[in-house]
Amino acid sequence: MSRIGKKAVVIPAGVTISVEGQTVSVKGPKGALSWTVSDEIEISQGSGELTLTPRAETARARSMWGLSRTLVNNMVVGVTTGYEETLELVGVGYRAAMNGNALSMQLGFSHEVNVPPPAGISFAVPRPVEIKIAGIDKQLVGETAAKIRKIRPPEPYKGKGVRYGGEVVRRKEGKKK
Repeated sequence: MSRIGKKAVVIPAGVTISVEGQTVSVKGPKGALSWTVSDEIEISQGSGELTLTPRAETARARSMWGLSRTLVNNMVVGVTTGYEETLELVGVGYRAAMNGNALSMQLGFSHEVNVPPPAGISFAVPRPVEIKIAGIDKQLVGETAAKIRKIRPPEPYKGKGVRYGGEVVRRKEGKKK
């Protein structure tokens, strides 16, 4: 039995969920999201909550049960509070700035790196060495942060590069004489 799948998804005030077949649509104050649940999962909407149950006791149905519940809950949280990821720039001369909607970064290359925001994502630069990525889709926020980090990942000798907020980089010892 899935411990996560057994929990019902609580629908907060101001959020409307509509279920049409296997498609779950969530609308809230920050926007709207929809996702199609696997055929192995049955969706039932009660008063103020949404329950997901497997239709059969197969391994795939059990594995999709917890995943489906988590993804639907992530949509509910996304349209109410949203998601935010923080990136830190570590290195001499590494800095970021906004160029219209796009993010413009200087990361030690001979050129500036410009990153346009995908649909539904917004960038903010509170300090020149800090980037905030915000949106309602948890997967898209994380994927955008990973793509920006991949441009200049932190290296193990000096720790220079783009890090997630609070990420600890394991440092290697340098050359010895």
